[in-house]
Amino acid sequence: MRNRDRESEFIETVVHINRVAKVVKGGKNFSFSAVVVAGDGTGRVGFGTGKAREVPAAIQKAMEQAKREMIRVPMVGGTLPHKIWGRWGATRVLLRPASPGAGVIAGGGVRAVMESAGVQDVLTKIMGSRNPFNVVRAVFDALNNLMTTEKVRRLRGIEVVTGSASAADSAQGNTDVAEPAAEAMADEPATEEAAGS
Repeated sequence: MRNRDRESEFIETVVHINRVAKVVKGGKNFSFSAVVVAGDGTGRVGFGTGKAREVPAAIQKAMEQAKREMIRVPMVGGTLPHKIWGRWGATRVLLRPASPGAGVIAGGGVRAVMESAGVQDVLTKIMGSRNPFNVVRAVFDALNNLMTTEKVRRLRGIEVVTGSASAADSAQGNTDVAEPAAEAMADEPATEEAAGS
C-alpha cells in the first residue's frame, strides 16, 4: 500500500511516443520508444526513456527510470532563481524567471517538465531542433546548472551573515558609494570655471 501511495503522488506525463518499423524477411517488426516526465510538484522531477514492442510496456519502463533518476529543482517563490540556457545536441532551451501570475509559458516537453516540477511562473523558448527527446534533455541540462544564492556563497567562500549584519553592510556600502559621487560633484564646478577662463 505504501508503494502505491508513493507512486500516486507523482505527476506523470507522456511527452512523446515514437514508432519504429524494422523490415525483415517476414514483414515488419514494430517497436515503440517513449519519453516520460515524472515529478512530485514540489521541486523534484525526473525523466526516462523506454523501448518495447508494445506502447504500455515502453511507457512503464520510461516511468520507472524517471522515478529512479530525479533531481531537485531550486525555486524562488514559485519561479526559477535566474535565467539559464540548456543545450543538448542541436537543441537549445531558454528558461527565464517570471513575475507571479505569469504562469508557465512553455510548450511540449518543456511544459511537462515545469509542471511536474511544480514551477508556477516561467518563460521559455526552444531554439534549434524540436526533437522531443532532445528538448527534455536540454531542459534537464539547464535545471542541473541552476545556482542558488547559498551555492554561490559556498563556491566563493563567503559566510552567510545575519539579516541585521547584512543591512549594516549594505548601509555602509551605500555611504562608500555616495562619498566618491559627492567628491565628483564638488570637482565639476571647478573644472567648468577653469574651462570658461
